[in-house]
Formats: sequence, C-alpha cells, structure tokens
Amino acid sequence: MIDYELDAEGIATLTWGMPGRSQNVINGESCAALLAAIDLATKDESVKGILMKSGKPDFIAGGDLDWLLEADRAADLFERTLALHGALRRLETCGKPVAAAISGTALGGGLEIALACHYRVASDNPNARYGLPEVTLGVLPGGGGTQRLPRLIGIQNSLPLLLEGAKLGAAEAKKVGILSAVVPAGSEVQAARDWLLAQSMPVQQPWDTKGYSVPGGGVSSPAIQQFLMVSNAMLRAKTYGNCPAPANILSCVYEGLITDIDTGLKTEARYFVNTVLGREARNMIRSLFFSMNAANKLAERPVGVPIRTYARIGILGAGMMGAGIAYVTARAGMVAVLLDTSIEAAERGKSYARTLVARQVARGRLSQEKADALLARIVPTTDYAELAGVGMAIEAVFEDRAVKADVTRRSEAVIAADAIFASNTSTLPITGLAQASARPAKFIGMHFFSPVDKMPLIEVIVGKQTSEETLAHALDYVKAVGMTPIVVNDSRGFYTSRVFSTYVLEGLAMLAEGVAPALVENAGLQAGMPVGPLALTDEVTAELIVKIDRQTRADLGPAYRERPGQQVAKRIAELGRIGRKAGRGFYEYPQDGRKYLWPGLAAEFPVATTQPAISDLVRRLIAVQSVEAALCMQEGVLRSARDADVGAILGWGYPPWRGGTIGQIHSTGLAQFIAECEQLSAQHGDRFNPPQLLKDMIARGEVFYTR
Repeated sequence: MIDYELDAEGIATLTWGMPGRSQNVINGESCAALLAAIDLATKDESVKGILMKSGKPDFIAGGDLDWLLEADRAADLFERTLALHGALRRLETCGKPVAAAISGTALGGGLEIALACHYRVASDNPNARYGLPEVTLGVLPGGGGTQRLPRLIGIQNSLPLLLEGAKLGAAEAKKVGILSAVVPAGSEVQAARDWLLAQSMPVQQPWDTKGYSVPGGGVSSPAIQQFLMVSNAMLRAKTYGNCPAPANILSCVYEGLITDIDTGLKTEARYFVNTVLGREARNMIRSLFFSMNAANKLAERPVGVPIRTYARIGILGAGMMGAGIAYVTARAGMVAVLLDTSIEAAERGKSYARTLVARQVARGRLSQEKADALLARIVPTTDYAELAGVGMAIEAVFEDRAVKADVTRRSEAVIAADAIFASNTSTLPITGLAQASARPAKFIGMHFFSPVDKMPLIEVIVGKQTSEETLAHALDYVKAVGMTPIVVNDSRGFYTSRVFSTYVLEGLAMLAEGVAPALVENAGLQAGMPVGPLALTDEVTAELIVKIDRQTRADLGPAYRERPGQQVAKRIAELGRIGRKAGRGFYEYPQDGRKYLWPGLAAEFPVATTQPAISDLVRRLIAVQSVEAALCMQEGVLRSARDADVGAILGWGYPPWRGGTIGQIHSTGLAQFIAECEQLSAQHGDRFNPPQLLKDMIARGEVFYTR
C-alpha cells in the first residue's frame, strides 16, 4: 500500500501505490499502512525528514466510500476517525520536517493528509484539482480538514471551500495558501527534497507554535463574528435546514477554533460520525456517487456491442435545443451539421455557440485558437444533402408529429444505412414517432434538457422496435459529449416529464383548493426543490402544460383522466398569463425590479380561511413524485431505481439529500411510505394510491437498494 524507503541523507520517502486501483484512496488497508509508516518514520532517529508522494498520476483521491459506509456503528467509525487523527498529529508534531510532493489531484482525505505536512509542493498540472468537496456528498471532512484549513488560510478563505466543495487549480490553491509552492511538472519530488534538506529541527505547524493566531482573525474577533452570522443566515436560506452537512461544517469551524487543535479534531470527529450515519448523507453518497458513476460508466449499455465513435452528427432544427446540441457536439470534437428551414435560422443557432465561446475566451478558459476550431465544426445549412456521412441525426424540431415525421423521412433519404435517427422529444412516445421511419430499429429517443450546455442529463428512450445495437451506440454518443444518461422504455411523457409534471400540477391543485400562493411556493422550497411550483409553471409556461394535456386527452380518448391542477393551468393561460416569456404568469415580471406574485391570484383562486400546515404541503409535493416514479417502475418505464434517482436529481433538481424519487421511498421505508400514501389518498384523491409494486416488494422482503 505504502512503500517505505530511507536514503543515505536521512529522507524517509513514503510512496502511496495501492495495487489493483487506478487511484490511491483512504480505506482500512491504506490507513493501516499509513499508520505503520508514520510510526516507523517518527520513531527512527536516523530519519531527518519525511517525504510523502504518490506512485500514481494523482496524489490521493480521498476516502473509499465503500469502506466508510461499512461502519454502521457510531463507536466503530469514531474509533477509526480518531486513529487517523492521532497518526496525522504524530506526523506533524514529531519535530521532523514533513513535505508532500503532489503530482496531481489531491481531494478530500488526500488533501487532509497533505495539510498535515509542513510543506506542500505541487506540479504545475493544469488538470490537477485541490479541495475538500465532501459537502457535495452530504458529509464533512473527517481527516482534520475543518480544523487545519481555517488555521492555515483563515476562516473567511476556508468556509467557502468547505461549504461549497469548490475544487481549485494549482495557481489558485497556491494563491490562497493551501499549497506552499508550484513547480514545473516532474520536479515536485526534488523540490520537496530540497526543502526538507534545508530545514533544521524541530519543525512545527503554525498552529503549534507559541503566539499563533488564526489568519484574518479568530472566531471571537468582531469581523469574523459578523462573517459567521452572515454565513449561517445564508446557509439557512439556501438549505432550509434540510441538509445537515454544511451546518455541521460551520459548527466544526466555530466550536473547533475556540479550542486547541487536538480538542478541535475531537469536535470534528463527533460531527463527522453523526453526519455520515445520517439518512441524508447515505442518500447523497448512494445517488451522487455510486449511482451517478454507474450511469456515467454506461451501466445500461448492452454488452457485446462494439463501441462506436462519431465524427459527424446532424442536428435538425436550430432553435434553442438544436443550437445547444450542436454546441456540445462540437465541443466534444465532432462536426455538427446544423440544419434549419432558412440559412438565417441556422446561423442564429450557431450564434448561440459563438456567444458561449466568446464568454469563455474573455474569461481565459478557452484560447482563441480552440474557440475558432470549435465554431468551425458547426456547419449551418438548409441542405439535407449535408447529412451524408453523419453517424447520427438528432431531430430537435417542434413537438408536432407531422413536422417530426417530415424531417425523419427527409433525413433517412440521405443518411447512411447504419446511421441512427434520434428524436429529442420530451413527451411524444418514440414508438409512435418511429412509424414515420423506414428503419424503426435505428430509431431512438434522446431527450436533452434546456439549456443543453448546462444540463448534464440525457434521457435515452427505447422504442418497441429500437435495437440493442442502437441503444448501445446512442449511449456511446452520450459518453462522447460528456453527459450523463439514464435509459427508459417508451411511454407517454417517458419518466422525467411525467414525474416532473406531478410536482407542478400538485402545486396548482393546492392553489385551486384555496392554499395561499406564497405558502405553496414556500412549501416547494422547504421540500428542497429549486423553485416553487408556481414559479416553475411560469418557466415552462402554462401554455405548454395545456398543449400537452390537450394532446394527451386526444390520444387516450376514454382512458384519459384529468389530473387536479390542469384547470388552473388552463385558466391562467386563458388570461394570457402564460409565464415568464410573456412577462406575466403566476408572477409579475417588472423590467426594473424583482418578480412578485400576481395580486390578481386571490380573485381567480380565493384563499381559504384556514390554511394547512406547511409540513403537510411538503409531504404532498414529495409523495406525489415518488408515487409516480414507483408507477414508472411498476409499468416497466424505468429500468432501474438508480436511473430514477439520477434522472430526478439531474433532470429537474430533485433534492439530492432525499436520494431521488425512489431513494426517498427507500430511505423512508416501504411500509411507512405506503401508510403515508394511504393517508394522503384518503384526504386528497387516488393520485396518492400506493402502487401495488411496493406492497408486492414488502411481501417478498425486497428493497430498492441493498446498500
């Protein structure tokens, strides 16, 4: 795990090189090896300096989450944490100089180990990142990060890194004081040795020296007190107290820095254990790490199908969606043939990419040469003949079957026999759209989200005749553009649009019941959703909701069942208040000020004298989404709980601390969730009826996740 070598000059080199892994991680085996190596180096009188480095491209990637989650007992995890703290304290207080030579990325526990060294020298590697991103997985640094980082760079500099999980490049990390030096790649080990040999013992950390004070002021200074008060208020406004990790990080910093570092480390250990064993952390680790990694590794890709690479992609329609798809395609190095009915429209689509790359060039994130090359790969056209040679044609035209059928036929007359035709539809069933295709086995749905360049999810929809090869090759494209796929089977609204709409419509139903508009919106925010149901309706437009409902009603005929909330959308659309794009909807959008709820809502939807508890509204908004997601599982629309949760979090901003729409059921417990749904059904209607799938799972002793 860790190679120990003592040279003639008295430098003990500890080289991390975990066998069978692409990266070094902190787990039971590596921790034991680290503790043994530290014990050996600190006790050996012939050792004059200690150098820690990696035998792999990166330093240490962080903690092994599998190992972390193995500890179900608080006492066991607390003991592990204190053992690591004790070893790192022995390392930094042994009197011998300790240097870390960092060749690549050092994140989480990897950076915490580096912070326990007296000197940190990194290679000038443009891809390397440094930070403590644990909060993004619902946990907090457990290797001393909440104590050493603020003591090193100050509370004001460290809190944004700890609370937001930012990852810094080498230059930024050096500027803020995390790194001691940045040297040309390949020279970091020699630079660390040179520093070690130049030191005279004893060497101490700043916080162990007499007269030490926290840079920028300690927690008792008036400026820091004010900063902490503002930070606490901003944190509460952002999280509504739903996610314990950031609040616990703030507590660690405050409580830890009013004491000595050894007491502070014990404080961190207690908060770390409490947070890791909480429901929210388990949900986030499962969905944002394990499930997300599985999706990005194309877990749903059919086996045995050769990987396909693409050089040229056709995009039909240069509106907002088509322009975004063209940009991410060109960004990934492929030629994007952007086709529209007029060259002016096609050029406007390319202008979207021009704006994006110009912004990146201005910020120094992209060279002008690379920007020009990216734009050159976007080819605006009106000529279908330009589609010759594309490996895939992606249709992004209006949600109109006739228009989609026309571009399908015209494209298939030109593209190669083995090329894929993909429809970027958000609601129309793929099997029905494929009827216009002469080769339905090559027809698939690829639902992008707007704006494409910012939304990382693609919902891949498999039609009844879509081949396994087509699915595999569609996923190859998703990976090529660096986005995350979920795979679903064909149905109306698929998964994301179908479940997302339940949140919006439930909010509208509340309005119709007489719930105060502000209460509806606050319930959405306190549930953890990015915006309230009414504001979200304004974003997607009430007009679109009405159009989708009208099409659904026509397609289903007698089988159609109106959902509460539809009449509210219809009424607000009739009033011409279709949403933000019109400047008015449930909200008013003044040009010179912030939006505010339309005062006329009270006349259209009178507010009841008695208002429900906000906790009851939160429960409805969350349960209705999970019920619909479970129905998607029951009907075979969803192929896995993993994709349900990843799709919810990335697709419409479902709160990750709940784990996702299915993760919420799992962490609540099947029996309890069913009981809650039965109560809601009795109060509010059949849409809350618990799906039979859940009852069957209880009878069979099954759960959605074994982790």
